[in-house]
Amino acid sequence: MPSTETKAVRVNKSTGTGMEIDWADGHQSVYTFQRLRDACPCAMCDDEREKSGAQFGEAPKPKSALPMYRDPARPTEVTPVGKYAISFVWNDGHRTGIYSWEFLRIICPCEECKAIRAAGGKLVPGGSGAIYG
Repeated sequence: MPSTETKAVRVNKSTGTGMEIDWADGHQSVYTFQRLRDACPCAMCDDEREKSGAQFGEAPKPKSALPMYRDPARPTEVTPVGKYAISFVWNDGHRTGIYSWEFLRIICPCEECKAIRAAGGKLVPGGSGAIYG
């Protein structure tokens, strides 16, 4: 079963490449900053996703078919939240999402985790220290 206990967390703010998590079960998750911003778990973003018809953990669907330029998502601040989560202040000013380790494991974008979710796999609650850089 996938673990939600972290061994290491690397937020690559300086390179802008995203965040990597090494899980206690040996798995590694790699998230782009855009994926994390789009999947923000706060109530406001969740409501926006629901209104647009997007699924949990997905970006809200655009209100217009016209492509609009927007700066690539990147955090301006990163803060641990106890031993169970991480939060970001995004370059668009958004700051209310708390990304729990469980949530991050649920939305892991790798094919292995997608297959486990599709098969109805369960997560093992837990959490530990993390490294932020």
